[in-house]
Amino acid sequence: MSRYPELKYRTVTAFQRRIGNPLLRRLPVQTLLETTGRTSGLPRRTPVGGRLTGREFWFVSEYGERSQYVRNIKADPRVRIRVRGRWYAGVAQLMPGDDARARIRSLPRFNSAAVRVMGAGLMTVRVDVTG
Repeated sequence: MSRYPELKYRTVTAFQRRIGNPLLRRLPVQTLLETTGRTSGLPRRTPVGGRLTGREFWFVSEYGERSQYVRNIKADPRVRIRVRGRWYAGVAQLMPGDDARARIRSLPRFNSAAVRVMGAGLMTVRVDVTG
């Protein structure tokens, strides 16, 4: 069995954790997902790409259940999402039955291309906006 998928996961997540996410979080136009850390209880902000459609925000997790924010959502689905500089409260729903590859085609292209190239085990996430 190839070790490439595991090496790819470790490389991408290390880059995101140390370089990509800290830079992107500072951009006022970047969409952010705020979850509650399942161990620490502290707010965790992760840059995501997705689309707000009515009262729903859709995005695709590139590593599905391995993503830290997905693990946080499983522990506490109450989240906040920042879209175009405005924060919204919501409840996240993991959608493993949704066709994540088809969903990506309806989302912003730049982020979707990165998720397609770097991801493995894609999973759709829907945030039902409550406030």
